[in-house]
Amino acid sequence: MAAIIGFIFFVINALLGLLVLAIIISAVLSWLFAFDVINHRNRFVNQLAGALDAIVAPVMAPFRAIIPPLGGIDITPIIVLILIQGIRGFLLPASQAALMGLVGGY
Repeated sequence: MAAIIGFIFFVINALLGLLVLAIIISAVLSWLFAFDVINHRNRFVNQLAGALDAIVAPVMAPFRAIIPPLGGIDITPIIVLILIQGIRGFLLPASQAALMGLVGGY
């Protein structure tokens, strides 16, 4: 039972790590689009941006509704990254340790 719980927390941590990577790449792509370094006419770039937007937008939308852009700069990705890193660094290990203690009978 403890191995299953450990595996579940491993998968959650890995998925959160992939989400962090997707948010960073999405933010960099948006800056590259904004400064006309790359454009949407490139089919691969357009598909990559669309896929990343489909992954990142549902996570960012609630925070974008609360946090306004500061001087035209969207700081939502930074806030979301800080929250995800807090979950990965604090809540996941604490929850895993608590569940392992309950399963192990400590």
